Amino acid sequence: MSDSPYVSTTNACKLCTPLGAALAFRGIEGAIPFLHGSQGCATYMRRYIISHFREPMDIASSALGEKHAIHGGGPNLKKGLLNAMQKYGATVLGVATTCLTETIGDDVARLLHEFRAEFADLPLAELVHVSTPSYNGTHMDGFHDAVRAVAEQLCIERAPAHGGVNLMPGFVSPADIRHLRALCRAFGLTPLILPDISETLDGPALLDYAPIPSGGTPVSGIRAMSGALASLELGRCLAGRATAGTSLQDRFNVPLHSLGLPLGIREAAAFIRALEEISGRPAPEQLAQERGRLVDSLVDGHKCGSGLRAVVYGEEDLVVGLCAWLSEIGVRPVLAATGARNRGLEARVLAACGDLVREKPVVREGADFQDIAEEARTLSPDLLVGHSKGYRYAREWGVPLLRVGFPLHDRFGGQRLLHVGYRGAQSLFDSLVNLVLDKRQSDSSVGYGYL
Repeated sequence: MSDSPYVSTTNACKLCTPLGAALAFRGIEGAIPFLHGSQGCATYMRRYIISHFREPMDIASSALGEKHAIHGGGPNLKKGLLNAMQKYGATVLGVATTCLTETIGDDVARLLHEFRAEFADLPLAELVHVSTPSYNGTHMDGFHDAVRAVAEQLCIERAPAHGGVNLMPGFVSPADIRHLRALCRAFGLTPLILPDISETLDGPALLDYAPIPSGGTPVSGIRAMSGALASLELGRCLAGRATAGTSLQDRFNVPLHSLGLPLGIREAAAFIRALEEISGRPAPEQLAQERGRLVDSLVDGHKCGSGLRAVVYGEEDLVVGLCAWLSEIGVRPVLAATGARNRGLEARVLAACGDLVREKPVVREGADFQDIAEEARTLSPDLLVGHSKGYRYAREWGVPLLRVGFPLHDRFGGQRLLHVGYRGAQSLFDSLVNLVLDKRQSDSSVGYGYL
C-alpha cells in the first residue's frame, strides 16, 4: 500500500498500472499478458490499447469473482495459466497483479513456484511476474516495472560478451522503435530492444487472426543482455529508481547510459553522442544532413510557433522531452503536468528547458485534468500538447491540440507517429506549424494566407 493519503480523482491524467505492464509484455516474442484479477480489468485495457494501435490485443485473465476475494485467487491463477498455454501456445506469460489480488494479498511469486512444481512434467512457458496495484502508480510505473521484471527474471546468468547494445526505449511508438533501431545500426551496433512493440502492435495484414503476433524481443536475446557492450535507457524521470538498466549494471557490470527521450535537437544529439562513444565511430553524414534540414525548417516556420504558450501533459518522460523540444522552437511551455507522483518532474523539466526559456513553467505532479484546467485558465495557453483526453479542453478554450502520447483514440495512425531523433523533431514541427496555420485560417474571414 502507498503511504500517500488517498485523493479522489475527477478526470485522471494517467491510466492504470497493469495496463502499462500488459503493453510491456506485448513486446516480448511469444508472450501473452496475463492479468491476475477480474475479466473486467482485461476488457478495459484491451479497449484502450486497441483504440490507439488499431491492432488486436489478447490479454488472458484469471477471471476472479466475488468469492475469490474471500478464498483467494490461487486456484484460478493456476488454471488460467494452463488454459493460456494450451489455447495460445504462449512461450512466455507475463503475469501482472491488479487491485483485487494485491488487496486480498495473493502471493503470486509463491503461487508460481507451486505451479512450476505441480506441473513440472509439462512443457511450461516462461513465467514472469510483476506487482502492479492500480492504487499505487500509473501505467508508466507498470510499464517500467514489467521491463525490469523481464530483465531480472529471464536474464539470470552472465552471457558471453558480444558487440550488441541493450536499448530500453521506454513507452514510445512502433515507428520510434524502428527509427531507434536504424540509428543504432548506423553506428554498426546491433540493438536488443526491450520491449519491442514495433511488429507486435503494428504488424502487417494477415489472412488469419494470430493471437500472438510475430515479432517482439526474443527470450534468447534477453538472456544475452548480460553480455552486451552497454545499455541505453531512455527516460530522465527514471533517475533514482531500480530499472532494467540498473539491474544489468549491478549484477553484470553492463555500462549504463541513462538519457532523456531523444526529442528535439539537443536530446537527439545526446543520444547520438552516446552511440558514438559506445561504437567508437563518428556519426554518419546522413545524420548531419537530417539535422541540417531540421534547422532549415525551424528557420522557415519560426514565425508560426515562436512566442506561443503551451500546456503540456501526459507520461512524465514524454512531458520532459516535449518541453525540451518546444523550448528549442520558441514555444514556451507554461504548464507541464502528469498524473505520476514523486518523479522529480520539476527539476527534469527545468533542466530540459535549460536557458531557452525566460520564465519557468508551472510544473504539476499527481494532477488530473480538473487540476490542469484550473491552472491553465490563468495561463492563457495558445496550444495544448498531449494525448486525446485533452480534446474537450482544447475545444472549450478554442485552441489547437497537438496530439502526442497515449492514448490517441480520436485520430488514426498513432502507432506510426515518429517523435524521436531529428526526423521525429521534423515531423512534430511540421504538425505544429500546420495546426497553427489551420487555426489562423479558421479564425480568418478570408480563410487563406501565405506562410
